[in-house]
Amino acid sequence: MFKKILQLFCVSVDTVVRKLGKGVSIMVPILAFVVIYGTVARYLFDAPPIWTFDTALFLFGYVAALGGAYAQQKRAHINVDIFYIRVSPKVKATFNLITYALGIFFLIVVSYLCYTKFTEAYELGFRRQTEWAPLMSHFWLMFTISSAIFTVQLIRDFLADLYYLITGTPLLEEKEQINGN
Repeated sequence: MFKKILQLFCVSVDTVVRKLGKGVSIMVPILAFVVIYGTVARYLFDAPPIWTFDTALFLFGYVAALGGAYAQQKRAHINVDIFYIRVSPKVKATFNLITYALGIFFLIVVSYLCYTKFTEAYELGFRRQTEWAPLMSHFWLMFTISSAIFTVQLIRDFLADLYYLITGTPLLEEKEQINGN
């Protein structure tokens, strides 16, 4: 029963993070269009729009932050392969538990700090100090949400590796992991 609950949690997290990651990828061509539009307007027409720099900055932040959990799910983050590939699966799982615990701690701190910045920016109406001067509260809210989602992904990975260390068997079958990712 406990294994089924863990599996349901892992598959649910995998599904949400995968859909979010693929959804956020839609912002990449929009980001490219904004940068190209701003560059063409600046250098060909000598009329740079005031909104392109801030919009590109926000879109890049959204893509990078919201894509973090998806990159973790795909194991696309940097790893010290010189050590990692030479050890047994149980030692790898132990390395993972240590790095996941550190990541979870760091992301909880980031979530808290971003939430305090969000509430401050929302209450005081903070704006970017540019000519366009867009509000900043949405940006801090996005960082709060993205760090929380990344934390949940790390908790999912932590539980899967801990289960493997304790039982010696993977929590999810290969087919579930392939379909989930």
